[in-house]
Amino acid sequence: MGGVEDDEPPSKRLKASSGDLGSLANNSSIVEPVLNGLCDRMAKPLTTQGSKELIGPKGSIKKVEFVRIITKALYTLGYEKSGALLEQESGINLHSSEVNLFRDQILGGKWDESVATLRKIGMPNEYALKSATFLILEQKFFELLEKNRVMDALSTLRHEITPVCVDAKRLRELSRYIVCSSQYGNIGFSSKDMVGQNRYLNLLEEVQKLLPPTIMIPERRLEHLVEQALSVQRRECVFHNSLDGSLSLYSDHQCGKDQIPSHTLQVLQAHSDEVWFLKFSNNGKYLASASNDKTAIIWEVSESREVSLKHRLIGHERSILTVAWSPDDSQLLTCGVEEALRRWDVNTGACLQIYTKAGLGIISCGWFPDGKCILFGLSDKSITMWDLEGKEVECWKGQRTLRISDMAVTNNGKWIMSMCRESAILLLDREASVERLIEEDNTITSFTLSKDSKFLLVNLVNQEIHLWSIVGDPKVVCKYKGHMRTRFVIRSCFGGYEQSFIASGSEDSQVYLWHRETGELIETLSGHSGAVNSVSWNPVDPHMLASASDDRTIRIWGLNPVTLKPKDVCANGVIHCNGNSQ
Repeated sequence: MGGVEDDEPPSKRLKASSGDLGSLANNSSIVEPVLNGLCDRMAKPLTTQGSKELIGPKGSIKKVEFVRIITKALYTLGYEKSGALLEQESGINLHSSEVNLFRDQILGGKWDESVATLRKIGMPNEYALKSATFLILEQKFFELLEKNRVMDALSTLRHEITPVCVDAKRLRELSRYIVCSSQYGNIGFSSKDMVGQNRYLNLLEEVQKLLPPTIMIPERRLEHLVEQALSVQRRECVFHNSLDGSLSLYSDHQCGKDQIPSHTLQVLQAHSDEVWFLKFSNNGKYLASASNDKTAIIWEVSESREVSLKHRLIGHERSILTVAWSPDDSQLLTCGVEEALRRWDVNTGACLQIYTKAGLGIISCGWFPDGKCILFGLSDKSITMWDLEGKEVECWKGQRTLRISDMAVTNNGKWIMSMCRESAILLLDREASVERLIEEDNTITSFTLSKDSKFLLVNLVNQEIHLWSIVGDPKVVCKYKGHMRTRFVIRSCFGGYEQSFIASGSEDSQVYLWHRETGELIETLSGHSGAVNSVSWNPVDPHMLASASDDRTIRIWGLNPVTLKPKDVCANGVIHCNGNSQ
């Protein structure tokens, strides 16, 4: 297989809603006489002991808060009579009389009255009171302009809005409207916001955000709490790996191992030597592989999840280390061992461009997020950016990269990442020319960036994989152990539903799967007969995983198929398996 001595760094061998607000405007008129008989037949209201009375299996829920949230949810769902009846029966009002009056005044466009009532409600602090008052008076100001009462609007601006102003920039904008009142909708208020009752509802929602939740319950609070509980259950479910986001409220959520792609569905045998790298396209429709046989292959994924050979890319003079998909998946970069880099058309398989640097070899590559530029790591340890025609755009010289190197760029194009020392990854801010380092105690063999650009997965020579958070000060948030790495570069990846899993190759011919958050090893996949060098999880299909091995094959892993298929060797080098790991 080729390799390096144990005391050497690993190489590449050279493998190196707002509708409920109106219905709440006058709760006193909601309960109809028909409900009286129903009330008589119901149990009498429970005697409350104030807001401190606790309920629930663990006695941790305040009953008053619980009832008010249920009442709010009933009104939100349109069950106005039920909501009013719950208020009456429980003796717990959704809102105080002052709040109900305030809501009526806002929805009725009574701005001066609503400001007066607001002062009686009991705001938490002076800043919140001024901010809410500013919003109300701003609406009054715009309505005066609508009616062409410019002098009244000017008076409101000078004598009412200015004294409570909490945003000097916004105040200047309002002043400009006086000069050109016909264009007041251009800043801050769209024409839709300025028409009819909708603007009053929007205003009430904005003001409500400034009020304590004890005074006015936030919109859809019950739905938020339930969704939060479901999210916690889903996050704590080690095997959750489904695109179906709906969970039942009737029972606690729990998935089984059947959601994990652990069965060999296909074996791809088109390479004639070790397969060193593979990567699914961003849209999940293609898979690219790179091999020691000096070729790369573009594989196509059908709607039925069948993988077939689309193009064999020939032209490199040395083994191919890595590939990189363009942001729109229309092009592919292939990077050889310190030689030229090639750009290919995915649809036709034609080579579009060959990139070289006189006297230097290219060791790594990546796309800039806009798809108009390419990043290269060069053998002189510099990083350069070129446009697609081969013209240099930027260059960062010095100890920026290594002979064995991965490269990544964040989604916003701000940070460029590359290994700058055996145990350090450089985070280069190309806009501010600021550098940060992720430093490990052991030699780094490879790394990969998460889809959201917030985490780095770092493979180490000591047979550990570290998950680094790179938002703010970089820190290790989880470690994954169990796989084997003694001589070669082994790559790992994020994958599954919301990238909840970590997959890695291993020199013991197996694929290892961990739960990302807990670090728990959940599965080892057997089938390869040589070291597994690289893995890639389909970014749009959480049930499809690919692995590349020294045994010259690529395995496609999926769920246990319902209909078993007999083995069948295809002309393009694809073996269909019966669904069992082998």
